[in-house]
Amino acid sequence: MTPIAVDAPQLPSPSPAPLPSYGARLKGHQMRILVADRLPERFVKAMEDRMADLAPDTRDAYFVILTKLVDKLETPEKPLKDIMQEMMAEAMTEVLHIIQA
Repeated sequence: MTPIAVDAPQLPSPSPAPLPSYGARLKGHQMRILVADRLPERFVKAMEDRMADLAPDTRDAYFVILTKLVDKLETPEKPLKDIMQEMMAEAMTEVLHIIQA
């Protein structure tokens, strides 16, 4: 009698662990892994997904905010706390313009 070959069921490959929510506090090594490995590509994908549906003036406002952020981040001597405080004020101005339009 010849043995019958049975294929083992294919298990789905494990998906990467979900990222913590925005408000979650991360330890140093967790943050480095998050930033280096996944956050930039998630950000790009999220922005690409939204761009097609945005009105031109809204898209321009997003780019104004992002440009200001990048300009500040490119100044290595500026503390991140200062950047965040400045961006809150500057981004809020742009957001108010969008809401009032």
